[in-house]
Parts: sequence; structure tokens; C-alpha cells
Amino acid sequence: MPLYIIERTFAEQLELTSDDVKLIEEINADEGVRWLFSFLSADRRRSYCLYEAPSAETILAAARRADIPAD
Repeated sequence: MPLYIIERTFAEQLELTSDDVKLIEEINADEGVRWLFSFLSADRRRSYCLYEAPSAETILAAARRADIPAD
């Protein structure tokens, strides 16, 4: 399956609860997206996420559903 790196820019510092993470994982699974790893910037306002997915569009669709940015 293809690999993709997605940059996310957050207006505020990123603070995710365990419930937030669980919901994002459920949405990703529903879209056929598998998160592999993330890097968080020092200011906690940008992340770089590595995914396995059928296409970039499936990652963007999951991000829209989870209401998180994907630049």
C-alpha cells in the first residue's frame, strides 16, 4: 500500500485526549487509512504524519470527518 506524509497546521497548540485519538483511529479505519507515525513540532502547532492509505484523498476524507486539518 502507498505511503503518504501529511502536514497538519493547528491554529492552537495540539492537545488530544485519549477519546479524541480513539475517534480518529475509528474514522481512519473506516476510510481504510492506517496511521504509522507522527512528529510534532516544538511549538505543538504542526504535525507531520506518516500513513498507509489507498490514496491521498482517503487521508483527506478521514481528516475532514475528524475535523482536523490536513495541509
